[in-house]
Amino acid sequence: MSVGVWLVGARGSVATTVVTGAAAVRAGLVPPLGCVTEMPDFAAAGLPGLDELVFGGHDVASTPLTKRAAELSHAGVIPARLLEAVRDELEAADEEIRPGLVAGFGPQCTDAARLIADLTSFRVRLGLAGVVVVNVSSTEPPFPARACHADLASLERAMAAPGQVLPPSSLYAYAALQAGCGYVDFTPSTGARLPALDELARARGVPYAGSDAKTGETLVKTALAPMFAARALAVRSWSGTNLLGGGDGATLADPDAGRSKKVSKDRAVSALLGDGVDGQTHIDYVPPMGEWKTAWDHVLFDGFLGVRMTMQFTWQGCDSALAAPLVLDLARLTARAHRAGESGPLPALAFFFKDPIGTDEHRLTVQYEQLRRWANELP
Repeated sequence: MSVGVWLVGARGSVATTVVTGAAAVRAGLVPPLGCVTEMPDFAAAGLPGLDELVFGGHDVASTPLTKRAAELSHAGVIPARLLEAVRDELEAADEEIRPGLVAGFGPQCTDAARLIADLTSFRVRLGLAGVVVVNVSSTEPPFPARACHADLASLERAMAAPGQVLPPSSLYAYAALQAGCGYVDFTPSTGARLPALDELARARGVPYAGSDAKTGETLVKTALAPMFAARALAVRSWSGTNLLGGGDGATLADPDAGRSKKVSKDRAVSALLGDGVDGQTHIDYVPPMGEWKTAWDHVLFDGFLGVRMTMQFTWQGCDSALAAPLVLDLARLTARAHRAGESGPLPALAFFFKDPIGTDEHRLTVQYEQLRRWANELP
């Protein structure tokens, strides 16, 4: 049976690239570059195939996926030769996109009921074996913790009264878990990272994962930082400057949203090298860069006899093309975990995240080995 992939932010750049890429790969038009789950290490893991994935989602935007794909093609993200070849798949996914959340002051339980109905209808109408909800929408500002977030009963009482109890990412997470769907937060937004939602996931027997997928600079950090530690080199500072265009850059230009991202991006270095490492991460919005991003990092470290040395690296990439295969990986792995009866956080998926839920492990090679072993040992 097919598995549903429900994308929050379904008409954004990442989601459009996900649907286009999945269609192109299963048609044999492009190789599955960047798809970890297509590697030989996962061939026997019993994951749903790319040809078994069916797409839908929520979004406040109304631009059709075919038009978004054409825009991404013009920007150099999607090869022009694929547009006509995947048109039917884009139109089919577009038919399954429902209106997203908009700001309001009514009880959030009403919004949640609508989201749950959308997810249930998607699963039932298409006869799906299950659904995984993946949040690829814009990063939210940090959301204050409240007493009602501590347990499910308190949360649901608060949701029945007017006002905003949950940020949008957490309301989507609540609806997903309540509908019996796995949930993945690809962003640093609050999402399912509330005690009440963890309680709900365990009660409903569904898994969740996150947060903030590492697609570039932080991916490099989690590969390089363990090298310094293993060679007993003392890192004194690690600073980074990120230049972004596109919608992600525009969102992160807001200081509050940018703060969420910076906290997530800085997590790995402190976890791997300790809190004594100086330096900051800077994020600048550069509109002409469009869908591309550049990260420049400067690492200052001491070696034998206290000799001061530096390392610098530059990462340049297309955010949507880096993110899309990871969305497919996470949807397949979460669906497989759900089928195996796992519930609550999935720490084995830490390999994909800057700030992984359920584990403090940040070493990339260790994360990969844990992922490989876990996936192949699922019943």
